[in-house]
Amino acid sequence: MTRRHFQIAVIGSGFAGTLTALIAHRLGLSTVLIERGRHPRFVIGESSTPLANLLLEEIAGEYNLPFVRPLSKWGTWQKELPQIACGLKRGFTFYHHEFGRPFAPDPDHRRQLLVGASPNETVADTHWYRPEFDQYLVQQAVKNGLTYWDEANLTEACERTEGMSLKGTRHGQKLEIKADFVIDATGPRGFLHRHLALPEKEIPSFPATQGLFAHFRKVGVLSPNFSVNDLGLPYPAEQAAMHHIFPGGWIWVLKFNNGITSAGVAATDALANELNFFEGEAAWHRLLERLPSLAEIFQSAETITSFTHSPRLSFQSGKVAGSNWVLLPYAAGFVDPLLSTGFPLTLLGVKRLAGLLKSDWGGPAFQRGLAAYAEITKCELEAAAELIGALYSTMNRFDLFKNLTLLYFAAASYSETVRRLGKPHLADSFLLNCHAQFGPQLLQICRAARSINSQTEADWLSKRIIEVIQPFDVAGLSDRSSQSWYPAKAGDLFDNCAKVAATREEILAMLQRCGWRGEVPRQ
Repeated sequence: MTRRHFQIAVIGSGFAGTLTALIAHRLGLSTVLIERGRHPRFVIGESSTPLANLLLEEIAGEYNLPFVRPLSKWGTWQKELPQIACGLKRGFTFYHHEFGRPFAPDPDHRRQLLVGASPNETVADTHWYRPEFDQYLVQQAVKNGLTYWDEANLTEACERTEGMSLKGTRHGQKLEIKADFVIDATGPRGFLHRHLALPEKEIPSFPATQGLFAHFRKVGVLSPNFSVNDLGLPYPAEQAAMHHIFPGGWIWVLKFNNGITSAGVAATDALANELNFFEGEAAWHRLLERLPSLAEIFQSAETITSFTHSPRLSFQSGKVAGSNWVLLPYAAGFVDPLLSTGFPLTLLGVKRLAGLLKSDWGGPAFQRGLAAYAEITKCELEAAAELIGALYSTMNRFDLFKNLTLLYFAAASYSETVRRLGKPHLADSFLLNCHAQFGPQLLQICRAARSINSQTEADWLSKRIIEVIQPFDVAGLSDRSSQSWYPAKAGDLFDNCAKVAATREEILAMLQRCGWRGEVPRQ
């Protein structure tokens, strides 16, 4: 039998678990990272965002993880770690489909939305090819002296007066670990949720949804019908997180630079059961039969993984932390892949927990900090669920759907900007849900969106959305002449510097630190 004692045990070696274990190790705490499987492995959750990459960059700097920093931008990733596959993500692309009809030319952009996240490829975001991304982080953890045990089958977790006891087997030997504190990074309905019999909590006002996904090769490109009148296009449409929206669900398409494409569908129970999602690939083809333009893209595609069916995508644990354990955000709850909220929610949690380990470990403030962490983790998850639930309810009203997404993009771009300016206190929660002005208004709008019955009501709510985001809009999202195309422009930051309590000189300095070398727009 292997018996060991550690101050920190992290269960699950996805990127969040490995980063958290690395941080604890850097802080001088004896730490073990435990993995049931073995890398490389297929993992879903692949699309990063500007805020997520900024948080990754902050973590790398604060905790001396230089091997992490290149992963925060496409340019540095390709220069320093080209051997790790990833995808170029310049922004978010949305197209609205009707069942049984090809996507017709749309010169007025009524059925599309493009939101740029970067002015060029150098500072662009990425899709993380998780088999290689997660493996790289684990390799770096081992290289830096972290204790790592893979192929460890934990079968028991017991809370004790001081710490926890974990038992299981590894490579045919019994394994017993005494840990002062356990961090669960095993995802929804994960290890501690099962073994501590934690309650599951219904996510308020969110529809029951299912997922079906796989990795492919030989996926085609969008037909010319998708790019009619592309004058002023913020970025090539497929260099993005692609969202194909239809009543009751949506398909994502993420392209990596190794020829692999991640694609899948999230849909309400009604549609998923109608298509028999549990049948896997057969259900995928039944869906494509209803979406002719997407069927054309996938007509020559080959799956390189089996289809995975998630019979229930959304999840929320009724308890997030105990006296000697805690769930990372992804283990505490998950909503939906829509809008790529998973990475920033998770990295915000990693950063908060790291701060607790750094400043309060072993002291009375640690338990108070855990309680605060649990509360904000719950609130942020539920705020994301309110918005994504509203988006599901408006998938048949794409004009309103587009405007609802602007709540996300306004909050995200504002949060990223103030963090880069060194003013994180101005946006200390995801979707600004703790902001006294923005948070309550976001919830009111999302709840109103679920009960829209007429075009007049939809038009009124769209107007209200613009009023709400305007004080926080630093990305030109309030511009009604944009025709649903929003490029990432430095001029918008200069024009709206007062909203982030900054001068034009501070904005210029921030942009230059980020690699921007353009001229300063005139006032």
